[in-house]
Amino acid sequence: MYSCGPTVNNFAHIGNLRAYVFADIVQKTLEYSGYNVLRVMNITDIGILSSDADTGEDKMTAALVREGKQLNLENMRALAEFYTEKFKEDLVKLNIKEPAGIYFASDYVKEDAELVEKLWDKGYAYQTSDGIYFDTAKMPDYGVLTGGKTKRDQEHVRINENPEKKNPEDFALWKFNTTMGYESKWGRGFPGWHLECSAIGLKFLGEQFDIHTGGIDLIPTHHTNEIAQSESATGKKPFVKFWLHSEHVDMANQKMAKSAGNFVKLGTIIEKGISPPSYRFWLLMAHYRTKMNFNWEALEASEVALKRLYRQYLDLGTDVGQISAEYQNKFKERVTDDLDTPRAISLLWDLMKDEKVSDADKKATILDFDRVLSLGFADLKEDEVPEEIQKLVLERQEARKNKNFQRSDELRDKIYSLGYEVKDTDQGQKVYKY
Repeated sequence: MYSCGPTVNNFAHIGNLRAYVFADIVQKTLEYSGYNVLRVMNITDIGILSSDADTGEDKMTAALVREGKQLNLENMRALAEFYTEKFKEDLVKLNIKEPAGIYFASDYVKEDAELVEKLWDKGYAYQTSDGIYFDTAKMPDYGVLTGGKTKRDQEHVRINENPEKKNPEDFALWKFNTTMGYESKWGRGFPGWHLECSAIGLKFLGEQFDIHTGGIDLIPTHHTNEIAQSESATGKKPFVKFWLHSEHVDMANQKMAKSAGNFVKLGTIIEKGISPPSYRFWLLMAHYRTKMNFNWEALEASEVALKRLYRQYLDLGTDVGQISAEYQNKFKERVTDDLDTPRAISLLWDLMKDEKVSDADKKATILDFDRVLSLGFADLKEDEVPEEIQKLVLERQEARKNKNFQRSDELRDKIYSLGYEVKDTDQGQKVYKY
């Protein structure tokens, strides 16, 4: 399994991170179903331009300028490593399993060049004044992911910004750069953006592999071009058996994007006092092929719902019983039905309410579900209640004992104002941090 990794010219935003929550669910659902999964991911740290037509500003170079750093490969790599570490920290916070291999594109320029040479020798490549291009006319089924060249939506047909290209859809395999880049037999420059995923996928997963994931925006160009160059180089079809894509997270009905400046970082969510698993929970409440529109009210409601689940889980006690076969079968049926996480989460609520299942068995079954959902149930612990709150709770208990309900209510409100909630149960008062 291959996942398209981030372009590390800045912090990842929460729209980017949806693709990695999705890939995580894919992997964990397969593992839940008994498969062994080898997943790798690239890190784009070279060769990505601002336009899909292989023109415009180099994104990594622009990031160096933005941060006031000298333009050289050493600084580019240092910048990439910094933002890669921040990206990995986000994966941990979202309970995303790190792929078995995460590889910087800049470490595999040799493999890129060898792939270009193979395509050149087979007659799929040609040279212009600014680089080496793939001739899409040589591949009859180019554009198979979008229904073929003649059926594609016009919005997916790139403008021919380079008059030297034979076809508007032709894409760069190598872009010349006389001031910065890597040496090659064609001249100094950078490998094309699409090339890195083919080279890394072929190196670590072979000429044909099972699954490739990414965001839906990668279909018309990046993934289409991966197929073209990989299958043309190896002569084998298909390069990938299953292409899986997650939808966007929009901001005010516009695609969230670093370039547009309308993005939210995971750190911003944390600064507002919302936990990263609450964002994961919000994503899982929609199908991965459903576009989502981010707003703070929806995320806050998601956190309230997740905290309610956490509270109910903790109230089940400390004993862990047996997994309910009935609920496990239903859960497996739902997550393996095109990763239907919304219905899987609804099953979690059903389980909580089912009085026929013992508390201990509920706990075991929830932990089983969380092998896929990864909402962090196994790590939950009762909050330590500060001494100040404990004193107020005892004072409230005494007020209720004396039937002074006005004072009892006043103390409950004071406890709530300090960030805790007190509930009266058959076992006495229980205090929760909200």
